[in-house]
Amino acid sequence: MAKMKIKKGDTVQVLAGKDAGSTGKVIAVDRDRQRVTVEGVNRVTRHTKAGETTRGSRTGGLMVQEAPIHVSNVAIVDPADKKPTRVKTRVETVERNGRQKTSRVRVAARSGKDL
Repeated sequence: MAKMKIKKGDTVQVLAGKDAGSTGKVIAVDRDRQRVTVEGVNRVTRHTKAGETTRGSRTGGLMVQEAPIHVSNVAIVDPADKKPTRVKTRVETVERNGRQKTSRVRVAARSGKDL
């Protein structure tokens, strides 16, 4: 399982593929397959089998939903200038209850702002 720098809830821009240039929010992350699902990007049509619920309403038909894309084809959007950037980590020391704790903060490589 590889470490991924993109997390659920991040705003990303698509770099390659049919939706290149579009931005969206990450809905889901699959770390095993190194894929992310982005809101409104890579929409595909799924054919679902027609059925009936207990109330009698019909289900099924054509459903349009987002499909996952590889993590190398997306980049996080910098909060400062809304352009794609890489992710760095900054180690901070915080004092809590009289103890020194270290925490890692994700930072945009382009502007240095926290993500």
